[in-house]
Amino acid sequence: MLRCHARRGASVVAVQAALLASSSGAFAQSGNTELPAVTVEAPQAARAKPVARPSKPRSASAGRAARPVTPIANVSASTQNRTVTTSAARDGLNQAPAGQTATTIDRSQFDNRPALSVSDVLRDSPGISIKQGNGPRDFGISIRGSNARNGFGIRNLVIFDDGFPVTQPDGLSRSDLIDPHAYGAIDVVRGPSSALYGNYATGGALNFRTRPGGTIDGVEYGVDGGSYGYLNNYLAAGKKVGNFEGSLFASDTRADGYIGNSWFNTQTVNFLGTLKATPDDRFTVKIINNDLSTRLPIRQSLNQYYQNPFQQGCATGVSAAAGCATVLLNNNGFNPTAGTDKETAVQAGLGRNDRRTIVGGRWEHDFDNTTTWRNQFVFDDRNISQPTGTTSAIGDFPSYNFMSDVTKRGEILGLEATTFFGAFYNTLTASSDTRAVMPGGNATLGRLTNNLYSETSNYGVRAREGLRLAPSLLAIAGIGWEQTVLKGINTAYSYSGPTGVLDPLKVTAADRQFQNTAPELALLYTVNSEWLVRGRVATGYGTPQVSNLFVVQSGAAGNNTQLQTQKNLGYDLGFDWTPNSTLKLSATGFYEFFRNEIVTQATPLAGVTYSFNAPRSEHRGVELAADWKFQPGWRFTAAYTYLDEVYTEYVENIAKGAVFSFNRAGNKIPGISPNELTARIGYDEFAGPLTGLGGFIELQWKDSFYMDNANLLKAPGYELVNVNVHYKTDLVSDTFRTLNLFLEVRNVFDRTYVASANNITNTVSAAGVQDPASTLANTTGSIYAGSPRLFVAGMKVAFR
Repeated sequence: MLRCHARRGASVVAVQAALLASSSGAFAQSGNTELPAVTVEAPQAARAKPVARPSKPRSASAGRAARPVTPIANVSASTQNRTVTTSAARDGLNQAPAGQTATTIDRSQFDNRPALSVSDVLRDSPGISIKQGNGPRDFGISIRGSNARNGFGIRNLVIFDDGFPVTQPDGLSRSDLIDPHAYGAIDVVRGPSSALYGNYATGGALNFRTRPGGTIDGVEYGVDGGSYGYLNNYLAAGKKVGNFEGSLFASDTRADGYIGNSWFNTQTVNFLGTLKATPDDRFTVKIINNDLSTRLPIRQSLNQYYQNPFQQGCATGVSAAAGCATVLLNNNGFNPTAGTDKETAVQAGLGRNDRRTIVGGRWEHDFDNTTTWRNQFVFDDRNISQPTGTTSAIGDFPSYNFMSDVTKRGEILGLEATTFFGAFYNTLTASSDTRAVMPGGNATLGRLTNNLYSETSNYGVRAREGLRLAPSLLAIAGIGWEQTVLKGINTAYSYSGPTGVLDPLKVTAADRQFQNTAPELALLYTVNSEWLVRGRVATGYGTPQVSNLFVVQSGAAGNNTQLQTQKNLGYDLGFDWTPNSTLKLSATGFYEFFRNEIVTQATPLAGVTYSFNAPRSEHRGVELAADWKFQPGWRFTAAYTYLDEVYTEYVENIAKGAVFSFNRAGNKIPGISPNELTARIGYDEFAGPLTGLGGFIELQWKDSFYMDNANLLKAPGYELVNVNVHYKTDLVSDTFRTLNLFLEVRNVFDRTYVASANNITNTVSAAGVQDPASTLANTTGSIYAGSPRLFVAGMKVAFR
């Protein structure tokens, strides 16, 4: 039973400061941030210092009249005057939940460089891996290998924008709408996190935080331009006036692309506004809109990549140069009776035309100085038209997400505590079509081949308790329960004869319900002001998507409704060492046990994937991060991830007339690079006439990895070097405030490398012998090459 004593006042606030600061184990890998987040552990002496307590309980109105204010000790200059409130404690659940392994990437790490996409900023966190998806800013983001095998978009982690969910109820997120120029910080939460974030958080969560209006305090205009026709015009405006604070970001980005048929044009708007209507009530509005128009190349085989990585000379299938990827289109748009035509992406006009609109609202109410109630609603509409290969996906996917929760600071059995309890409901209902693409250019559409009606709903509750067992020991316990309902009707269309007589419809229905529970427990031990040791055991779960239920291993429409929920149990053990203000080191070892891991891989039909459950697998690894300001003006940062992920129980069946079985136990899980490193050393002049001039050299290393379940074929690894020079100065003017200039060379040594390699399917001979790597290297639909040497220059001016 929670007992809120009259003496809870200032001491509870002081303990809450320590409670939030304990999550600095998560933040020790981040630099100073200009956003309101507690990032450094308060010294033990500060936590234990006695403070005056009120002699009797205060009513809510009394709490509003005089709220206790306790400065947080030993934090950065930008946060030292801020106070910890219950509302801030709730914000921390999206930014740095106590006990969770996490990193915050603050704006200082990417403000002076051309941040073309989310990949340019997230590489600064360990545990993160990035692969190119289907579009210029569509990247697969993997945490600890969680999403490394997905062919497009983001699965197995939950994404927020200023605390508003941008992962739809079916678990799909896309990074198209993310322009890094808009953000002040990105929080990377790693490890199984379903106790706090629910379905699909098997790998963790990301929270992108836009810059508060008061931080912008005016208008900023910037322009980046560079190789391959790249141009990004962007604007940020923000102000804090009285009880209202708002910020608006808008950008227009376009480029010709470095691979044949990869030009794009995308516009993004991101608005955040908060009104403090009363001393106890805050209303926040969030609006995001992204329009994308892009052409899309066809993924290559490994041999095609070696021959022609950037797919040049690929105007038509008949005259295509060696290495050009092609698709086979039915001339009549419904079956091959009238012949087929082998076409390149340029010839067929493949691409995407998508729109994403998100509107959210949040109301926060403080009952008193210890209790905050938060209600949040989000409408998220994803509208797609995607002729990406032999077929085009067309549909509108509107979703609704509601959350309500209470956060309370108080005491349990005389121990200071923070309690969180919430409930949620989200749903998505859609009817989407798949149509054949036929010759004619500009993605000419043929007949309907498939219609999927789908309903996805999730509802449940979650609770979390942070309890200070001793001045140096914090315990966190949490649990989440969730019911997921998947309903779908899949109708497959086929046509006979040269006139296309409609065959009997093949209809498959599914109505699946899943119940999942996810507990977690963590301990944080503050050894002294320098050392923090943390341990955690937690669970995650992810149900199938409705679309997974209707594709069988051959790639044809059928019944795959036996798919089960994937679950993982993970153990984290790590430490953070901060001996002084110039050095931060962090290390985490993790071991995760998966059951029924949902694995998606290509099928014999181009562009069609199949999902199945691998009964048991293990994910283990090490994450290291360093931030060292070893001399005045100098800074070294590094993020390293080691992954060793294997199947421990999985028998794969491959059909070639008969069905042949192969035991994959002990094999590496494909798509996962065992070693990744991002390291940067830079210098910024801090005194004299050259103040503001700086630069850095950056190394990116990605190890080679297997592309198939049999571990026969590897995608090559790479090392890239980037060089940056920048200059920032204050302007003496009534209108202009600051000027920021930069020049960056990406891939200085012009390495040809694999930016994305989707998993390929093993094949067998008629005798049941697995085909060798030389055969697999001709399997198409896998690889996109990375950018050759790229020059980008930019400038940004801030107005008063």
